[in-house]
Amino acid sequence: MAAANALQPILMGRNLVKRYGRVTALDHSDFDLYPGEVLAVIGDNGAGKSSLIKALTGAAPPDSGEVYLDGKVTNFRNPMDGRSAGIETVYQNLAVSPSLNIADNLFLGRELKKSGFLGKWFHMLDHKEMQRIAREKLSELGLLTIQTINQPVETLSGGQRQAVAVARAAAFGSKVVIMDEPTAALGVKESRRVLDLIKDVRDRGMPVVLISHNMPHVWEVSDRIHVHRLGKRHAVIKPDTHTMSEGVAIMTGAMDPNDHSAGAYAQPKGV
Repeated sequence: MAAANALQPILMGRNLVKRYGRVTALDHSDFDLYPGEVLAVIGDNGAGKSSLIKALTGAAPPDSGEVYLDGKVTNFRNPMDGRSAGIETVYQNLAVSPSLNIADNLFLGRELKKSGFLGKWFHMLDHKEMQRIAREKLSELGLLTIQTINQPVETLSGGQRQAVAVARAAAFGSKVVIMDEPTAALGVKESRRVLDLIKDVRDRGMPVVLISHNMPHVWEVSDRIHVHRLGKRHAVIKPDTHTMSEGVAIMTGAMDPNDHSAGAYAQPKGV
């Protein structure tokens, strides 16, 4: 069963085109994410990485082309559609609310209401249940070093805040977790924590898309690397077949990916 699933991408884009006026951000781009892998997306500024992710999640639907989730064509018109389908995104700007506590941040936008009359008519929130689930999710990811679930997020360090955002995505993303520059502006120790979290999420069977400019981090945690150049997929390489300098050369156009002995498109394990 697992082998059969591994042959099919869980999230796929075909011939994606996105234009902003006269600027073509995506030029018939393709994308493949397979179950249980960390797929890094790298590319120069302006290569179209953000537009690709927005097209896949519904934040900026493509002008043409198709996005498939579990082999079925999707029609995401906004990020909530993507979220409802099981795609969770951790944004670069740490989309957490500093004044709320950890449990409230985990359930931001999907708060649980009390059962019965109080929840139905007075819309009272079930804080006790939200705290219980939050504690459970943080425990699964080994994050219970945070003293109390009622601690305001503004009292946490940058790495701990990012951990809360990652925990939220891992808790509610049933299909895919996308992380946009998760280690940006973090120190060495905090970056290490986030990288370990990415590995933990992957090891629990959740495929992860990692957008990053930090090449050592990309080479450390990714299984495959999608190289985006000039609005399209230029190559897909693996950290164990390509060196970091070769990856950068392909990304900048200094090296033709077809000239490498491993070829321009690396297949995932099991394919």
